[in-house]
Amino acid sequence: MDTETNLQLTADTIAQQIDGQSIDASLVLGSGLSDLDYLSGAKNSDKSGQNTDVLFESQYTEIPGMPTSTAPTHKGVLSVVKVGSLTLLVFQGRFHLYEGYSPRDAATTSYLSKALGAKQIIFTNAAGGLNPDLNPGDIMLVNDHINFTGQSPLTGNSDSDPSLRFPDMSRAYDPQLQALTLSCAKNLKLPLKQGIYAGVNGPELETSAERRHMRASGCDAIGMSLVMETIGAVHCGLEVLALSAITNVATGGADQPVDSIETILENADIAAKKLETLIPTVIQHLPKG
Repeated sequence: MDTETNLQLTADTIAQQIDGQSIDASLVLGSGLSDLDYLSGAKNSDKSGQNTDVLFESQYTEIPGMPTSTAPTHKGVLSVVKVGSLTLLVFQGRFHLYEGYSPRDAATTSYLSKALGAKQIIFTNAAGGLNPDLNPGDIMLVNDHINFTGQSPLTGNSDSDPSLRFPDMSRAYDPQLQALTLSCAKNLKLPLKQGIYAGVNGPELETSAERRHMRASGCDAIGMSLVMETIGAVHCGLEVLALSAITNVATGGADQPVDSIETILENADIAAKKLETLIPTVIQHLPKG
């Protein structure tokens, strides 16, 4: 089956499982970030004190039409969670170009969210810090991105409406959601950096020269996800918020430490503790409907 047929099959399957209930917003959890405590277990309380109720939960492999997540620490679990008055679609793991997925498949989280009625989508991801002011364990609010992959989920798209085929990406990351997140972080006394994300294919980590080039291009952090999903989200009319967990120093300098996946995941865990506080608070203030 083609991508669109698979997407419809997946959306129909989930809609049946939740009796056609509409999704308000989606949350995508990236590398090392799939274990946010407040998402686990039915009828628990999240970090903001709201009751949570898991309405549906399944491995990606058990959902018809759903791609499989193969990246380390990406659990490949999809949940529908009631958080206060909001119904949230939660992806514990995403789909990357380096896994061999097409750009359109890599944007599955966005298109499935839209198909199920979501209005906003929150992305989290692990990223290297190009900017020397970013330290491992920091959280960076993504203000914008530069697509260095050379790919797009819209390639070959045949929408007859040019406004759909050629979406405006000048405000890809919703200004109101950014302002809300900054306000929440301030109230929580949680340090929150801001910057521009460089999207690359991977899976190899970048050379020092590549990192210096990305920094000279105006980027603050670099990663192998987010961009396809954001393009897809803007294409289908979702409001986008993105938060990068800085997991390693990626300045390309002579004193840059050698990267290892183990250290990256350790630092992602440090950042996850901050997201466990910030994300539920942001979700609490998302508009309903």
